[in-house]
Amino acid sequence: MKIDVEVTNQFTIKPSSPTPPHLRHYQLSFLDQIAPPVFMPLVLFYPKDINDNLTNLEKSNHLKKSLSDSLTRFYPLAGRIVDNLYVDCNDEGVYYVEAEAESRLSKVISEPIPGDMNKFLPCELDDVRDLLLVIQVTFFACGGMAVAVGISHKIADALSLFMFITSWAATAHGDTNIPLPQFESATLFPPVDTTGFKPSTGIVKSDIVTKRFVFTASKISTLRDKFSDKNTTKAGEGDYYVPSRRPTRVEALSAFIWTRFMVATQADKTKSDKIYTLLHAVNLRPRVDPPLPESYFGNISRLAIAVPSLKGEGDGYGIVNQVRDTIRKINGDYIAQLKEGNKHLSLMKERAKQTTTGEVVSFSFTSLCRFPLYEADFGWGKPVWVGSASLTFKNLVVFMDTRTGDGIEAWVNLKREDMAKFEMDEEFLESVSPSPNAKISSWF
Repeated sequence: MKIDVEVTNQFTIKPSSPTPPHLRHYQLSFLDQIAPPVFMPLVLFYPKDINDNLTNLEKSNHLKKSLSDSLTRFYPLAGRIVDNLYVDCNDEGVYYVEAEAESRLSKVISEPIPGDMNKFLPCELDDVRDLLLVIQVTFFACGGMAVAVGISHKIADALSLFMFITSWAATAHGDTNIPLPQFESATLFPPVDTTGFKPSTGIVKSDIVTKRFVFTASKISTLRDKFSDKNTTKAGEGDYYVPSRRPTRVEALSAFIWTRFMVATQADKTKSDKIYTLLHAVNLRPRVDPPLPESYFGNISRLAIAVPSLKGEGDGYGIVNQVRDTIRKINGDYIAQLKEGNKHLSLMKERAKQTTTGEVVSFSFTSLCRFPLYEADFGWGKPVWVGSASLTFKNLVVFMDTRTGDGIEAWVNLKREDMAKFEMDEEFLESVSPSPNAKISSWF
């Protein structure tokens, strides 16, 4: 179904109170500096409730007022980034767009097309410029609405994105006991001279296809059992083995998707001189000594990089343990080296070069599971569905909980030719389920 979205108004939302002079200069951390200049998108869909008597104008005004109040706490988001070094917290404001869609909300989300989700965002994901936050509110003909948030990866990771959305929704509800974000990441990871490093490496403008695949709780459980059978740990001398810890949902799904991708697309991998890597985004806050509170805002996460063995990857055994071992190494020693910056930057430059030349083929996973995806209530109920968008990186998978919380949606971004092969893999298709959104849409 074709979705037409027409912009009707554009605004600049400024903080309701001016940022004090001593907070005017917000220093980017080293991890902010090396983050890619793209918006991280999230689109929240709200049906019109029978008890909801607010007009579209009243809803938008309510969102703008609460956003303005929230920006006094998240003041860097209303500023402008300067030279990949700092944010000028000048209260210039957030780009806020109102739009209308002739489609019914139920039609849009019954069988959502990732590429169509980008229409609910106010700009292209790589059109960051010096902006840090963009918002689009789209009203449907049926009375439903979509609230789309794009936050620059230059200043935030996924946890920081949810920190902001949660705070904004709480402010809209009139809550006064809202935790304050802590903007201290540069004290943890001091900035360095990044000359010669291009944070935009890997961003792809075209030929990327995004597909959304849904895995039910039962299918995920089957995969967890499958990998549990082959994941064994040697208990001692001789041939005695004991089962290892059962894989988590994300561990099992990521191992499964990677193995099926390799089987479907890399026919000559055993003869290839390429290095295949599997990357997982890891939150550093609980790994710092002492652990940091979740209120720390910024890019306080890194990628654990595993180089899985290509032997027997069709069955996926061993991959879960390899990834676990890599994630386990993101510990206090790793973070201590990360704080120094320059050594890690050298590694990043080398990896960027290898990726650009094709020597290294990376496949990345990031999980939004267990985040409060479906909790943002701005005053007219919680979202009926939350989606991502078609992203600007190839070989990238984003995991999101289904609305019921027991299944997982995998938003898979691949090159067009790879997707054509991947989505025809029979073993992969056996584990994919029809979209549960078709049932959701029958409610309204």
